[in-house]
Amino acid sequence: MMETLAAGTETRGLPAAIGQTPLVSLDLGAPSGIRIYAKLESVNPGGSIKDRPVLRMLTEALRAGRFATGRRLLDSSSGNAGISYAMLGAALGVPITIVVPGNASRERLDRIVAHGAELIMTDPLKGYDFALDEAKRLAAEYPERYWYCDQYSNPDNWRAHYAGTGPEILAQIEAETGDVPDAFVAGVGTGGTLTGAGRRLKEANPNLHILAVIPERFPGIEGLKPLGQPGDIVPAILDEGLIDERTEVTSEEAAAMCARLTRLGLFVGPSSGAFAAGALRLAATGRYRTIVTVLSDTGERYGSTGMWRREAMS
Repeated sequence: MMETLAAGTETRGLPAAIGQTPLVSLDLGAPSGIRIYAKLESVNPGGSIKDRPVLRMLTEALRAGRFATGRRLLDSSSGNAGISYAMLGAALGVPITIVVPGNASRERLDRIVAHGAELIMTDPLKGYDFALDEAKRLAAEYPERYWYCDQYSNPDNWRAHYAGTGPEILAQIEAETGDVPDAFVAGVGTGGTLTGAGRRLKEANPNLHILAVIPERFPGIEGLKPLGQPGDIVPAILDEGLIDERTEVTSEEAAAMCARLTRLGLFVGPSSGAFAAGALRLAATGRYRTIVTVLSDTGERYGSTGMWRREAMS
């Protein structure tokens, strides 16, 4: 097992393929003069935006010698981060254990196992927060076996987006428009993207408007937290002060937008549909010329959920 990270490792091989994703224009019928752009994160080798924070969290842990005594990396995930952990753990020689709610899609579970990671499944009826609590319990009970990465509290999560996603957006939007974005649309899973990219974008444009997309509580949208209710676990790294506005998007609205995006050649998952729906809703106000969001993952991950059945697409 690799105990320390060789200098420059993150700039070679598989890690070098993460980030620098393309910016695509979303022709969704926004009012004249208003443009919606999105970062296409499905082209990352793990198929999602989670490759970015997981790479940084894992490489920083290696530099700190977290696995020198043979411990495994432990975290909870609804699927995408679990794939990134499993993929990069295999590439960098770190054993991985992921606690996953039992309703995660089969495609995600298969990919995690394919890279050799250990899966611990929790009751799907108890939700994602229960999986998070189970990971915390295991970390406390077996400290000699696990190093708990805790993507909800690990500052290297948001720092990955501050150092990578945010500057990429600024450079790409400037190349497209000659200016900075007026608005940024994101959601809250761990809060890393909204916090890290949001901070960097607000530094470039203090008047930037950040819209947070909030899913309905049930059935919810994969990868997004509803928040707002007593007992909800609010990610420690989430900077709620960055949020200027919140909008609720239903699972039906997200799925309908995903179907619409396929007609533009974009095959993405439900959180991406939710973000695009939120961006279009913001565009309709006419207040912001250049709106940017992220297309978080690939639609290939949701076939077993029935999302792409012909009747669902009609």
